Amino acid sequence: MLIRFWGTRGSLPAPLNYRAVRAKIRAALIAALEHRLDDPEAVDRFIDGELPFSVRGTFGGNSSCVELACGDQFVLCDMGSGAREFGNALLARYGPARKHRFNIFMSHLHWDHIMGFPFFTPAFIPGNVIRIHGCHDSMREAFIRQQSDPCFPVDFRNLAATIEFVELKPDRSYDIDGLRVRPILQNHASDSYGYRFEQAGKTVVYSTDCEHKYEVLDQNYPFVDFFRNADVLIFDAMYSLADQISVKEDWGHSSNMVAVELAQLAGVKHLVMFHHEPIYDDAMIERILGETRRYNEISGDERGLVISSAYDGLEIAV
Repeated sequence: MLIRFWGTRGSLPAPLNYRAVRAKIRAALIAALEHRLDDPEAVDRFIDGELPFSVRGTFGGNSSCVELACGDQFVLCDMGSGAREFGNALLARYGPARKHRFNIFMSHLHWDHIMGFPFFTPAFIPGNVIRIHGCHDSMREAFIRQQSDPCFPVDFRNLAATIEFVELKPDRSYDIDGLRVRPILQNHASDSYGYRFEQAGKTVVYSTDCEHKYEVLDQNYPFVDFFRNADVLIFDAMYSLADQISVKEDWGHSSNMVAVELAQLAGVKHLVMFHHEPIYDDAMIERILGETRRYNEISGDERGLVISSAYDGLEIAV
């Protein structure tokens, strides 16, 4: 499997503004003062080798959408604003004539996780088949409602693609186009669901919008088994631990420290922090990543857990 991240922000899109872009350019130029950049190759080496990611790039601003590329089908987790980027890239690669099959897995129906669908170009093309999977019985209603007058000019029921809704049950395993899938109920307002995907001996877990209480983290906690030995765990680490257990308790999200504790208990190989707080800028997310890696080191990691922060455009081969 190849994992591609098209949207990694939580709650709402958070695009860079003029001041943020200018600050990056200024930081890069100041860093360049001590270097002789005589040709384009030297510039590339400087950017890639000297500048921190928070200066040379961005963690992105789109809300949740993750692709699992496996075989000749397209698998997406959630339809946040990043779904528009995925659809546009697909069209640019294959053109509108080629027809595709999509399996979409919805964690839940809050707006930041469905808001990209009205701008998902494949839904407007006849011949495409889109199957939207989830454990909420109100999926169809939610998608129709956000695309109804006066909120959107194109009614959901007039879309040209074939769109089907498939209701799943938590704690049951399904074989869907060669992919083994198991959902789990998560602690979040109006409920959300995580998914464990297995194929050819590889396991990816997508678990966003879930609050894990720090005091219940032990081997008996159900999510430890659900995450067990995952090659990649995509995890909602929206808050700091201090915020999660104080001012933002019961807001339905977890922290970077909880992520490490669970990943260690479950024997996860690669932890990817996801659903970034929209008020955090790139420097803050990068700083949190460094602190999380240090916490993992001092808290007894014996397996060599890899820790990343997801960004729009990140690709991970499994």
